[in-house]
Amino acid sequence: MACLFDMFYSLFNIHLSAGYIIHFRTDAERRRASAINATIPLILALIISFTIPLIYIYGDRASMILAQSLVVLLLAFCVLILIPGIRESVDLKERFLRGYEKTERESYFKTMKSALKRKNFMVTLLIVLLATLGSTLYYASGVYFMKDILGLPLSYAIYTSLAGFVALIIFIPFWSNISKKYGHAKTMELSLFLITLLYISFLWIITIWEAIIFNFIGGFIVGAYYIALGPVVADVYDECTISTGKHQEAMYAGMQTFFIRIAIIGQAIIFVIIHITTGYNPDPQAKQTSLAILGIRIHMGLIPSLCTFAAFLIMLKYYDLIGEKQKALKNQLKQMNL
Repeated sequence: MACLFDMFYSLFNIHLSAGYIIHFRTDAERRRASAINATIPLILALIISFTIPLIYIYGDRASMILAQSLVVLLLAFCVLILIPGIRESVDLKERFLRGYEKTERESYFKTMKSALKRKNFMVTLLIVLLATLGSTLYYASGVYFMKDILGLPLSYAIYTSLAGFVALIIFIPFWSNISKKYGHAKTMELSLFLITLLYISFLWIITIWEAIIFNFIGGFIVGAYYIALGPVVADVYDECTISTGKHQEAMYAGMQTFFIRIAIIGQAIIFVIIHITTGYNPDPQAKQTSLAILGIRIHMGLIPSLCTFAAFLIMLKYYDLIGEKQKALKNQLKQMNL
């Protein structure tokens, strides 16, 4: 089932990511699309995040089966909405064919090897890997945090989720304007640094009110990352298109998806190592030792903070599609009729 899930997830995500870059060509379009993508899907995610906490009881298998069944029904509704699909314009198809017909065919592995030699492409892969690892660790730690640190039913997660969602929605226009004024690369750098500081707070939070406040702050901060990520990745793919002379966004998105899946594997490995090392008791009714609670704080706060700080340093030092170099990408694509 895990293999099937990954296969279908990759099939969906690769085309979604590649489609975003091909459909939205200007910085303004990409910012607007990122803003929409940061809000509308998260409304559904918020509904889903309410479903499990309201139904699930720690240690009760039947309650989890019921909660997940309702989630599947919600996702099935999304499938119905997606049936019409995304329709490429005539101009988009022609751009693809111009590059496709003029260049030699290359194997997947040769293309991948060529892409991995490009500095900015590798930089974004590493940033996505580290940022995804940090966020996956944080979100996967939520149940442990609510149950073992705060000692509260999972239903209280509704308040923290709602706080983060409200802040994200409110400040999306703010971050869109910041990205427009200072550039999406600078906005992304700022978001990674602020997220680094945010994760650290979960090393000492002990009340639900503190968790709500910091989740609100987190919603404010993460909006900057959501707004900037799409345009930053799109710029890197545009640079690759200029170098190769043809559009291969789906192939690049596939490599990015692979790195994202590595992050999820990394989260599982880190959990195993920390829980075994700190003696975490998997009994839902058990009271955890101080060492086990410290372990939860480490995989929820400290390690995610280190991951995002490393991503911030990598971007700050090595990413160079900024200023005039970034602006020149669009003109080069037009000159190449791509």
